[in-house]
Amino acid sequence: MINEDTIDHYNSRLTVDLGQLSKLSPSQQDKVRHYGSQAETLLKNKELALFIHHFKFSLADELAAIRSHQPDDNARRIAISNELAGIDNFVNSLKRAVYLKNRIGNTNEVPIT
Repeated sequence: MINEDTIDHYNSRLTVDLGQLSKLSPSQQDKVRHYGSQAETLLKNKELALFIHHFKFSLADELAAIRSHQPDDNARRIAISNELAGIDNFVNSLKRAVYLKNRIGNTNEVPIT
């Protein structure tokens, strides 16, 4: 599953300091916009949303099915809760990318003075 393209994409991943958005170079701003546009496309994808919600409901059902409070059951609860938090963090990372894209705006716009 990991190949050279995956490694290249990871090495060129977007890392942006929220406090320094105004100091980004034009090429960095373009990367932020592109990354945000890709994230926005994923967030608007109904099929992705469907699968994410099905997965979360499945995990919630698993969590509800654990009835006892043995150490193994408690460990399973924690593991499932971590999976739920991971999915939420993924969706939040997409939302953050869209937020950054929107915060930078369009460089083609000329500010009115």
